[in-house]
Amino acid sequence: MNTGPRIAVLCGGTSAEREISLLSGRRIHAALVAKGWDAELIEIETYDGLPQRLASFAAVFNILHGGAGEDGTVQLLLDLMGKPYVGSGPLASALGMDKVESRRAFQGKGLPVPDWFHVTGEHREGGASQAAELGYPLIVKPRREGSSVGVHLARNSAELEQVGKELLSRYGEFLAERFIPGRDITASVVERDGEAEALPLVEVKPRKGDLFDWTAKYTPGECIVSCPAELPPQLTARIQEMAVQAHILLGCRDLSRTDFRLARDGTPYLLELNTLPGMTEMSLFPRAAREAGLPYDDLIDGLLRRALARLPAPAPLG
Repeated sequence: MNTGPRIAVLCGGTSAEREISLLSGRRIHAALVAKGWDAELIEIETYDGLPQRLASFAAVFNILHGGAGEDGTVQLLLDLMGKPYVGSGPLASALGMDKVESRRAFQGKGLPVPDWFHVTGEHREGGASQAAELGYPLIVKPRREGSSVGVHLARNSAELEQVGKELLSRYGEFLAERFIPGRDITASVVERDGEAEALPLVEVKPRKGDLFDWTAKYTPGECIVSCPAELPPQLTARIQEMAVQAHILLGCRDLSRTDFRLARDGTPYLLELNTLPGMTEMSLFPRAAREAGLPYDDLIDGLLRRALARLPAPAPLG
């Protein structure tokens, strides 16, 4: 029989990443049960009544991807409820989901990012001139989505106009950045013993096309994954250091995954930081942890223990 504090594994949600969150949650729940925790899987389809559903649990392993589950909303709710949880707090979560504000923070710290511009429905006319300045092709993506949801490659002004209309209609705004020919590298960071530690780098190579998009990420056999990435030691260390810098800069906690585009001249460009990376069988974060000698169940157990350590100390008797 499981003993100890009751743990809620919170997954599902309402974002476009719901199915990935469910897979992550089920895998995490199985790991916690295997480690002897009193864990319950909470798969939600709505945020209505969430405080009541979580009231009886001592802590929450939140693995909601995208939307209110990752943008700081649920994190703020859990803080107000006094429930410790795995992952970053409200502000870091909000920054991680916001590609515009996180880009500005990275640039302010001197971390290289691709040249980019932001388009809203109110100022869409300026996008064409900015695109002409940067040159094609351009990567076009929603401001606040993860897992490559809504990401497109625009090769010319006609494609940008078409994709831009779709994104403005659906999201009200989008980000466009200069396409960097090169390699996709991801750097995971986990906090252990009070330190933010970069895990071995992972390289992903889509078998079709130029983008590591939703299909390549979540369809078995659609991409080649190399861990550790075959890079010179100096370059590996540089990318790992940038990932730790980004993690600390945004105020992240427990874990994060930062995606890079490695240009052909050897310059790593920081694309975005994910505060709640996927934890499915195919996800990159667990692969990097395994390469570092941290098996999946131990990784999940350690993350939960970090959250539980944030429980307030019991009041002294007498």
